[in-house]
Amino acid sequence: MTEIVISEFMDEAAVEDLRRDFAVTYDKGLVDRPDELARLAAGARALIVRNRTQVRGSLLEAGAKLEAIGRLGVGLDNIDLDACGARGIAVLPATGANDIAVAEWAVTTVMVLLRGAYFATAEVAAGTWPRERLMGREIYGKTLGLVGFGAIARETATRARALGMTIIAADPFVRDDDPVWSRIGARPVGLDALVAEADAISLHVPLTAETRNLIDGRRLAAMRRDAVVVNAARGGVIDEAALAEALRAGTIAGAALDVFDAEPLKAGSPLAGCPNLILTPHIAGVTVESNVRVSSVTAANVRRVLMENAKKEKR
Repeated sequence: MTEIVISEFMDEAAVEDLRRDFAVTYDKGLVDRPDELARLAAGARALIVRNRTQVRGSLLEAGAKLEAIGRLGVGLDNIDLDACGARGIAVLPATGANDIAVAEWAVTTVMVLLRGAYFATAEVAAGTWPRERLMGREIYGKTLGLVGFGAIARETATRARALGMTIIAADPFVRDDDPVWSRIGARPVGLDALVAEADAISLHVPLTAETRNLIDGRRLAAMRRDAVVVNAARGGVIDEAALAEALRAGTIAGAALDVFDAEPLKAGSPLAGCPNLILTPHIAGVTVESNVRVSSVTAANVRRVLMENAKKEKR
């Protein structure tokens, strides 16, 4: 009987490590075969998932013996936390394990958008030489606005400051007198002030009822015309239709999305064909190195809970 079911990709070494103590079914395609996943979950003590597996409804009902949900990442909007809590199922995010990867994506992408010189490969290869048109901007001396000031935002701020950026951040859950502001070298501001002031905006908030469409048409219109916005937090935090409209109208200079309201992004999205837009497939937090860290942390978290529960049953 399978004790642990892993429905999305995970570092193979971490999978083998779990197999030392448990019967493991690892099939990264299970996320796309929900009936088979539910059948396997029926006898399992733990599920390990990324963001695409929806741990709610029929899957949770099928997993009557579940004791733990290991999340290969940190976002938990694909997991019914209330239902898990009511049943005593431990939900175990890999907190901190992919912070560096996301921060590097955010800073790199802001640099690419502001510099603007990386979208002309076909032209240059064809013999044209658009140097003047591709004269972009430096990030040195620019202001980076962070929406949310948690761990990943702070890693982003540290890297951006090292490149000469000024950091402002909006986070109602971090007091203005918290010493973290001076330690990181950032200034607290309100969200509307941040939107109006920043040369680049990076989103670092979970998706909740309060943050859905937090960056909407009104806030996009309030951005500087030469500003850019990047989102590697959660889809739905930025209004995709409003963003597409702003890009096509040229009211902002550029954008990059790694996360989407519906994933995978459906063909025919309003985002298709937008100018000055970078789209990546929810990969900001996934590098070779972070995959090892996230997988190792998740395997250790799941092992600990299952071992502890087994000891309790023997008492």
